[in-house]
Amino acid sequence: MASKPDLEQVLITSEGQIATITLNRPDQRNPLSATMLRDLASALRWCRDEPEVRVVVLTGAGRVFCAGADLSSFDGEMTALDRYRSRDLFVELFLLMAELGKPIVGRINGHALAGGFGLACACDLLVAVDTATFGTPEINVGIWPMMIQAILTRNVPRKVLLEMEMLGDRWTAAQLQSVGVVNRVVSPEQLDSTVADIAQSLARKSPVALRLGRDSFYRQEDMDFRAALHYLHGQFLLVSQTEDSREGIKAFFEKREPEFKGQ
Repeated sequence: MASKPDLEQVLITSEGQIATITLNRPDQRNPLSATMLRDLASALRWCRDEPEVRVVVLTGAGRVFCAGADLSSFDGEMTALDRYRSRDLFVELFLLMAELGKPIVGRINGHALAGGFGLACACDLLVAVDTATFGTPEINVGIWPMMIQAILTRNVPRKVLLEMEMLGDRWTAAQLQSVGVVNRVVSPEQLDSTVADIAQSLARKSPVALRLGRDSFYRQEDMDFRAALHYLHGQFLLVSQTEDSREGIKAFFEKREPEFKGQ
């Protein structure tokens, strides 16, 4: 396994085929500063390029997942042009997450607000503690969540999202589970075991099928219907020709667990 990058505000740990990325400024509620965004991107690239890593868990240190962007770290003495360019870090991060090729499980250990809500929604699956709240409070300070809206509109039902964005109220984990945004809501005591069960289950799946399937999911959602059908037809032919596909079918008929190699 390659050495992990040296990061200031993010931790990377790995156990077997599962890597955990932790936002690590708990005293400041894990804000998305410019440094944090760069560290997250570096950590994700390491996970992407490390063959032994099959699943990524994303979480926050302390009692909060992420309170949103650290506006002071972006602005300061910046010119208007530099301030505009600094937001490219959000674009880079969200594109990297969508194109990672490996499942990302959000371990939502506390509040996920503003940019933190966008970061959570950029994960593939979400497990949240029952005390966590989610929201886009930007409207309350005269801002709109532009940098995360593309992520949110692909994850949150239209009317729900408009209410969140226009009113700026917080929603509970249970409320968002009821509209399909959060997958599991658990007590704090159950958080680690639930995340571990999901991550370990994902790690046992075919890495190549997960990569091709996950990529196809995100790419086809922006295609028109006819183009999506033709694209998915080609992707089905591709995934059905992999060694993992042949192994999975063989194992099914032999009534045993498949041994996927990611090929």
